[in-house]
Amino acid sequence: MLRKIATPVLAVLIFLGLWEMLVWANGWPNYKMASPSDLPPAFWKYKELFLVMGWQTLWRTVVGLFLAVVVGTLIGMIIGFSKLARDALYPLLVGFNAIPKATLVPVISLIFIGQHDFNTILMAFMISFFPIAVSVGIGLSTLEPEYRDILRALGASRFTIFRKIALPKTLPEFFGALKVSATLAFIGTNLVEIVSPHGRGLGALFKSGETNGDYPLMFAVLIALAFLGIVLYYAVIFLERVFAGWADREGR
Repeated sequence: MLRKIATPVLAVLIFLGLWEMLVWANGWPNYKMASPSDLPPAFWKYKELFLVMGWQTLWRTVVGLFLAVVVGTLIGMIIGFSKLARDALYPLLVGFNAIPKATLVPVISLIFIGQHDFNTILMAFMISFFPIAVSVGIGLSTLEPEYRDILRALGASRFTIFRKIALPKTLPEFFGALKVSATLAFIGTNLVEIVSPHGRGLGALFKSGETNGDYPLMFAVLIALAFLGIVLYYAVIFLERVFAGWADREGR
């Protein structure tokens, strides 16, 4: 247990040390490249803004990710159980996912003028549901047909087949995709926060630092976003161990 905590902490400290050395060796001023030693004063100076805007970013991201889980799972079930739906929906899903989401921010902002919370949640959802839908769809479509045939012969309903066979088989792929989606959701949230003229959250705080040439603030925001992403990632790992711990072979 101690090793699992110490290893990533040590890696972070090494990264920060190399970052500090890079800035020091090149003699960069903080208006060109902030160093880790420049960040604590920025965090302290804007501590109230970091708390308020960090919470705004986090709750919108979590809501968008939750919607991505619900919708992505439903789409995955549809394309997993139906070859016709899979052939029809896959090109649409792939095409939509290939669109740079930054280009959709002004479109969404024009359609839903003034609805900043809704726009932010919507973007977090749109950028994060695809991995979940694909992973669930692949997990269900590759289900061994003999298991389904046996259960159907015993009179099992489609829901029973899903609960007894499909769901346990899909959980490892689902949580693997959820880890990816958790970080993608933060990207969607911050796209809207940065681009929107009435943005709130850490993205807006980053934009404020850029406008005022406050590079320590900008890098402090990036570190705060990384921290929130790590927290959400490990929350997913916790859920994975609760619901699919049997599939974790790490440390065995």
